Amino acid sequence: MPHLSSPSSDLVARVRRIGGQVSAIERALDAGAECEKVLHLAAAVRGAVNGLMEEIIAEHLEEHVAAPGLSDADRTRGAQDLLAVIRRYSK
Repeated sequence: MPHLSSPSSDLVARVRRIGGQVSAIERALDAGAECEKVLHLAAAVRGAVNGLMEEIIAEHLEEHVAAPGLSDADRTRGAQDLLAVIRRYSK
């Protein structure tokens, strides 16, 4: 089942920003930056990924669990998929 009903330029833009943040960590490490700077950069990436996950989870809920017209089987599958991801993500 496709996760997103249509390509989302907002999500793609978020992923590109995260890629830029990860590149900033790499540059900081290559340059021998202070630990504090690298930690701040890593924390920013973590926050950005958490925000991305929240957005994708919300879209999944709307499209694959709560959308009108879904069969009980589709809702169950959508809920099971989401639960598996949440369990994996929370480890």
